[in-house]
Amino acid sequence: MMSPNEGLAKAEEILKEGGVIGLPTETVYGLAARIDIPSAIEKIFKVKERPFFDPLIVHVSSIEMAKHVTAYWGPASQALAEVFWPGPLTMILPRDPSVNAMITSGLESVGIRMPNHPLALELIQQVGIPLAAPSANKFGRTSPTSAGHVRVEFKNENVFVLDGGDCQIGIESTVLFIRHRPDKVVLSILRRGYVLKSDIERVLQEKGFEFEFIEQIDKRESPGHMKHHYMPPVPLVVCTEPNRSVESILKEVNEKMEQLPDEIESIKIIKPEHGIHSAEILHLSKDPLLATRQFYGHLRDTAAKGKDAIIFYREPHQVGERWESLFDRLNKAASLII
Repeated sequence: MMSPNEGLAKAEEILKEGGVIGLPTETVYGLAARIDIPSAIEKIFKVKERPFFDPLIVHVSSIEMAKHVTAYWGPASQALAEVFWPGPLTMILPRDPSVNAMITSGLESVGIRMPNHPLALELIQQVGIPLAAPSANKFGRTSPTSAGHVRVEFKNENVFVLDGGDCQIGIESTVLFIRHRPDKVVLSILRRGYVLKSDIERVLQEKGFEFEFIEQIDKRESPGHMKHHYMPPVPLVVCTEPNRSVESILKEVNEKMEQLPDEIESIKIIKPEHGIHSAEILHLSKDPLLATRQFYGHLRDTAAKGKDAIIFYREPHQVGERWESLFDRLNKAASLII
């Protein structure tokens, strides 16, 4: 068993040589590379089988480091970073020209976050360069919340994983688009997460900012913006009727699976060859924070039980901002919502 210091030294060495590593964070594990080595950034896309139109988040260990990645930092970014960093908030800001366009999918904006994990922060500090990192799983599949998940996911690619234990939050960061206008700050949540819209509003109000939230129709600037993402190896079905029988659900699922395309936005839709004849129920805590932490791990475990499909029953108590962040992932992971 490697000590944390040995793990850090090995990770730093691999990154210096232009390799990729499994990076622990409080949200999910990342597949990380240095932002100053183009071939290493390319390796992320190759190992993950990720299309180049899906941007990467840049991970920093300080606000000073973040300022070098963006063309304009601004007072609202500063105020939010002081409260929510290190933590699960990614800010989409104007890209500094020095940032490789591969990271931003050719867009003029860049996602920046400071992860709240001691090993991640120490590694970025030691490297002295920000790390680009999407979640450490094959594109469109279930995100990893333990080092073991990453090792299984990339066993053929032999990716070294810096083991930082299980992720404390369990879903990806909130992605917040920020633009400083002369009269106000314009914001948009491109991906829900642990940091809620109400949390952000509270901070900006307390600091006396004039601001406006807009609904971004085009969410390309955020990772994971596709309709389907985070999908398990067998179909996940979200059922909105908590008392409906499994038999009745499977009957409808078999009818509807036929009509689904084989691929949506580069993500393959899993369709069992001989139809769906059995299902395992996905159970999550009644507490939204705990349910969120359990979600990806339980999804993997439930899929591994060998049934043809997974059913999750949506229940009346699952309402409010916290549950909405989880359902953002659940609904994208689902092949069908019925």
